Amino acid sequence: MKELGNQLWQMCARPISKFLGEGVLGGVLLILGTLIALFLANSPYHESYESLLHIPLRFSVGEFGYDDSLQHFINDGLMVIFFFVVGLEIKRELLVGELSTVKKALLPAIAALGGMIVPASLYVLFNLGGEFAAGWGIPMATDIAFALGVMAILGNRVPFSLKVFLLALAIFDDMGAILVIAVFYGEPLNWTSLLIGLILLLSSVVLNVLGVRKTLPYAILGLGLWFALLNSGIHATIAGVLLALTIPARSKMDQKIFKNKTGDLIRDFPDTPVDIMVVDENQREYMKKIQCSVNDLDSPLQRLEDSLHEVSNFIILPIFAFANAGVQFLGGGESLSLLHPISLGILAGLVIGKPIGIFLSVMLANALGITNMPEGVSKLQLLGIGCLGGIGFTMSIFITNLAFVDSIAQSQAKFAILMASLLSSVIGIVLLAKTAHR
Repeated sequence: MKELGNQLWQMCARPISKFLGEGVLGGVLLILGTLIALFLANSPYHESYESLLHIPLRFSVGEFGYDDSLQHFINDGLMVIFFFVVGLEIKRELLVGELSTVKKALLPAIAALGGMIVPASLYVLFNLGGEFAAGWGIPMATDIAFALGVMAILGNRVPFSLKVFLLALAIFDDMGAILVIAVFYGEPLNWTSLLIGLILLLSSVVLNVLGVRKTLPYAILGLGLWFALLNSGIHATIAGVLLALTIPARSKMDQKIFKNKTGDLIRDFPDTPVDIMVVDENQREYMKKIQCSVNDLDSPLQRLEDSLHEVSNFIILPIFAFANAGVQFLGGGESLSLLHPISLGILAGLVIGKPIGIFLSVMLANALGITNMPEGVSKLQLLGIGCLGGIGFTMSIFITNLAFVDSIAQSQAKFAILMASLLSSVIGIVLLAKTAHR
């Protein structure tokens, strides 16, 4: 009976585990947060929704303080964790992943560059010399959570090399978006705050060099770095990326030492029977030693990435969507239109510019012999991946908040981002489904 119960549990848990593991849940929660925000913004509860987002938050640490609304805290504060996780992923991929060699990194880097230049150029084409020209960075970004979630719908019918290519492409895309935010969407620089931030960042580097593997000291320095960048003129979320690059990534022991050490501990583990929980102090001591060995084999970077990845995807990004996707379709006395210069620029950039930029840059690099096409990937599949790159939800909305001060312009841009991301998803799924094989 017990064995039957275990089998039933595994049958029920397997699809749930797959659902979580393939990133589908993150995309679903992101969509849910968006739909709730859209409903509240266009319902009789609109004023309550706005009041919630504009609740004032005030706190200070020494001379540094924060005094702004809840929405700004979500965008400037909570999103630091998202950018921190992005930074950890970038560092891991550069050290041991798909970006660890020039040969591996060259193709997605070229694709990402084309996928940023063409959309930005198309946006500028529709807004050249106009009052909305500052939004050129909006269609440059790809939402990796959404894109991978959409691709997961097709399951194993999509070649693994295509998924790897999309992930590597999105990482370079994130690097480009972070650079654009830091350089072009900052404010006048406060050199005192920048100097304090630099000192804190160098202190984190010193901790890494000295072999400090506890995460608390890095967290304290990271909090100080965030406070410093708040008043520096560089967007505060960049603190997350900078801190991530200082986190130790090297294991303290190799697998041979780990196997010998843990093997001895497991062989000598006391044989006291365990009833309900472990109460034998000797057993608990051995468990701690085994855990220490596991931590020495694992790296702080991987531990932080594992622990914060779900927090970022399942909590922070849906909250960000809830706080920023509440577009009023008939707000401010002006209805939103897809023919507005902002909308035309974003739609052209994400729906047309992204796939064309990615596709043409890869084909050109392949024709010149600089790189080769991803293994087992057809031209139609490459175009489909380019369409998924046009899902610019999170980063595009984030840049919108930096590019425009006017609330109507922000609403216009967010409306276009939603429509463009939806359209890009549908086209991408159709193209990939046409070439998919079980």
